[in-house]
Amino acid sequence: MSKISNVFTMLELLSNNRKYSIKELSERLEVSKRMVRLYKEELEKAGIYIDSIKGPYGGYILNLDFKLPTRGFSLYDVQLLENSLKLLQKDQKFTFNQEYLNLIDKVRGVYQGSQKKNVNKLLNQGDNKGKYNLISNAIKNKNKVWIDFLLLDGQTIERIIHPCNLFIYNNSWYVGAFCELRSEIRHFRFERIVNYKLLDETFE
Repeated sequence: MSKISNVFTMLELLSNNRKYSIKELSERLEVSKRMVRLYKEELEKAGIYIDSIKGPYGGYILNLDFKLPTRGFSLYDVQLLENSLKLLQKDQKFTFNQEYLNLIDKVRGVYQGSQKKNVNKLLNQGDNKGKYNLISNAIKNKNKVWIDFLLLDGQTIERIIHPCNLFIYNNSWYVGAFCELRSEIRHFRFERIVNYKLLDETFE
């Protein structure tokens, strides 16, 4: 790994609020003890101070709350690798086709895993899970749904919708539905659905 990557990994380990000996860190990072000390100096230059505990049971510990930027892969990263492979495959001298495919699978797996975590995180916010379960059931059985929807001016308006799909946009859940009041397809943000109820009446 690169120096920057090692520094981030060391910070991730120390963010668990447990003490690591220099030996442990050097083995985890696969670098010398001298490099571990150098990484500590680099972090402290950036204002992230690590306490050194001396003695046979000593080591490094991070005694502050520090939010590490999330590291992961985006859909762009996956598509970039896939497009790069197509170009490389045109070169008859390229002999790492299977290895490259394995790399793409790993990156895609990390990306999909992060997406799944994001979905679960958003579902657990407020009453999102209750709305999601009720609307999913309505889509499956073609039931109409009554909602009390919060407008931008702070007032609410009752609507009856025919839900057709659920999706995430800008870190918020939405339901795409036909609105009987407006006689057109509208997108309703979960956070602005104040009250909701599954109706017995169905739609085509």
